Amino acid sequence: MENFKYLGSVIHAQGENEENITARIAAAWKKWRELSGVLCDRRMPVAVKGKVYRTVVRPVLIYGSETWALKRREEERLERTEMKMLRWIFGLMLRDKKRNDDIRRILGVSCITDKVREARLRWFGNVQRREEKNCVRRILEADVRGQWSRERQKKGGSTS
Repeated sequence: MENFKYLGSVIHAQGENEENITARIAAAWKKWRELSGVLCDRRMPVAVKGKVYRTVVRPVLIYGSETWALKRREEERLERTEMKMLRWIFGLMLRDKKRNDDIRRILGVSCITDKVREARLRWFGNVQRREEKNCVRRILEADVRGQWSRERQKKGGSTS
């Protein structure tokens, strides 16, 4: 098999994440539409909107991210999606020239790529605390033998 779906995530033989990220973005937008009455209401305090986004929408967007080895293009895609949602909370458009950092600071939301890295580190710590004989830990610490090919390596490596 080239790929299969497990617990809502698509696992590829080549380790690609494009399909996973597309599915997560679609699921996050679906959740966003369900909550648009709260998130787009101008009478709702900004602090409440930020809290709803952080606790309901963002977890849907980064579900399963512990296993992602993101390329820069994929990180940028997640960041664009998040910023589109955050700007919508304020009723802003790109032409309003409001800085991303300012929007995040006002809403109390940290960058999504930082949250993905945090989740990956949390998973790594859990694996490191497992027993020596645990299969996941043994695979993580496995010594891969062999030689590197002398050919040019593929472009688009991981950025983490």
